[in-house]
Amino acid sequence: MTRIAVAATAPFGADVLERLAATHDVVQLLTRPDRPKGRGRALAAPPAKEVAERLGIPVAQPARLDGDVELDGDTVVICAYGALVPDVLLERALWLNVHPSLLPRWRGAAPVERALMAGDTETGVTIHRTIAELDAGPVAAQRAFPIAADDDAGAVFARAAGLAAELLDGVLAEAEPAFVPQSGEVTYAEKIAPADRELDLSLPARELVNRVRALSPHIGARALVDGRPLLVWRSRVGDDGAFELVEVQPEGGRRMPYDAYVRGLRS
Repeated sequence: MTRIAVAATAPFGADVLERLAATHDVVQLLTRPDRPKGRGRALAAPPAKEVAERLGIPVAQPARLDGDVELDGDTVVICAYGALVPDVLLERALWLNVHPSLLPRWRGAAPVERALMAGDTETGVTIHRTIAELDAGPVAAQRAFPIAADDDAGAVFARAAGLAAELLDGVLAEAEPAFVPQSGEVTYAEKIAPADRELDLSLPARELVNRVRALSPHIGARALVDGRPLLVWRSRVGDDGAFELVEVQPEGGRRMPYDAYVRGLRS
């Protein structure tokens, strides 16, 4: 059985790690260092580390990936790790990147969010060989799935993680995976910036709903409604074509239906 290391940090990587460990010999997790989190700014483990510790998988958290990093696996599956891999490590093992898009569409840091913002009706998962150029390596496996009109990023990530594990099963079963060059138009999924979270309520309703879907349930869109700032977690296009809030969170408050928020203002 192939000894597999996994390089993952974010929740999507943690999900893929857990699914992969159920059917393969995962001998190591490479993840980013613990970081301050929450109001108290206490150090917190990355989601992938929490999964690895629960499963008894050894964890390494190098401050940077360089020639001093030890790789315990013959193959390294990298998924939402959060840093580029240097050539010195790429040469030591077969690195397989799990990317939640149909590459070469949406190379980069936020492929799910950018697909939803763009109103894409289809996305998928690509397993490709990691090379120095970002998300540009040759493809070992790729499969599409539809995006429903009410899917948010959480739903798309969950579907992508399940498909990623299925595709990896096939690729890892091959003694020497076959790779083909990427083909098609290249687009880039830039990291979500603070400005991406702001809702301009003068824009078309569908565009606003797509932005809310893209940022839920993990980031949150922001809007100024009747002079009050709100995080917007769910929204819809109304029967009259207008943008309607469904679930919001006032500053310092909890998530709640928008109707309940309005009733609270009136009481």
